[in-house]
Amino acid sequence: MDDLDFSGKPATPGRKPAAEAASPYDPKLALEFFRVAGSEEQIPAGRQIFAENEKSGGFFSRGARLYLLLEGDVTLTLKGKPLELVLPGEIFGEMAAIADLPRSATATARKACRVLALDERQFLQSLQQMPQFALMLMSVMAQRLRRGIAKLAEAKPSRVEPRVQKHALDRRALTDLQEALGDPAPMRAQAGQTVVQQGAVGACMFVVTEGCIAISLDGLSVETVEAGGIFGELALVDRAGRAATATAETDCSWLLVSRADFLALLKTKPDFGVALLRAMGNRVQHVAELLR
Repeated sequence: MDDLDFSGKPATPGRKPAAEAASPYDPKLALEFFRVAGSEEQIPAGRQIFAENEKSGGFFSRGARLYLLLEGDVTLTLKGKPLELVLPGEIFGEMAAIADLPRSATATARKACRVLALDERQFLQSLQQMPQFALMLMSVMAQRLRRGIAKLAEAKPSRVEPRVQKHALDRRALTDLQEALGDPAPMRAQAGQTVVQQGAVGACMFVVTEGCIAISLDGLSVETVEAGGIFGELALVDRAGRAATATAETDCSWLLVSRADFLALLKTKPDFGVALLRAMGNRVQHVAELLR
């Protein structure tokens, strides 16, 4: 394992678009993370690792795992058509395992492979020791999401079906978060009030405690965030401008989480990091569906 090239340089020059060169994905960090608690597996050539649309339900449902490829290569296909080739140093299967989503593709070992795999228990164990992995993965998702939003803006759909986000954090998690933040009084807004303006500089994220917040892109309503839901996290992850406008759909309240608090929570509360990863993963999937 130690002689593998996890430097982050593409194993096959030109295999990915130029835009991928700036990916925040760090293969060395991923290897360290998977080494903490991952179990090594040997997969013979031709074996299917998972199939598109597989889903048993629930975060890291029975049998759901994410993988880091150490040797060999894995083909990802959708409806029999090739999507991507996974090479050593890359992770795969993370979106479905973490974000409670059906598998978006079929993964098959093209050559004999050696992988490190993580189930829920192992993932949380690794996350407790290396919370920086969660931030790296969020950065990857943020990049995907911003690209998807840019493509959606170019497509200019007149109307889409807004997604409803609720219970990214349950009531107990909300209470724990409020205590961790020093028990601040929630901020409030009346129905119709703009909470966040698209393009503005962002210094905090929001966790809704009551009511509903409407999320829109260039005036197009794409999501409703209910109590327990989060928004505004992109600005903390990649420090870019606000990706969308947030408007109070009803009288509502929320907790503000600064970047300093955000980073501290990732280090001390792995469940908080998991909740954010799940919420971001579902947003990435929703934008991808809007583009189909």
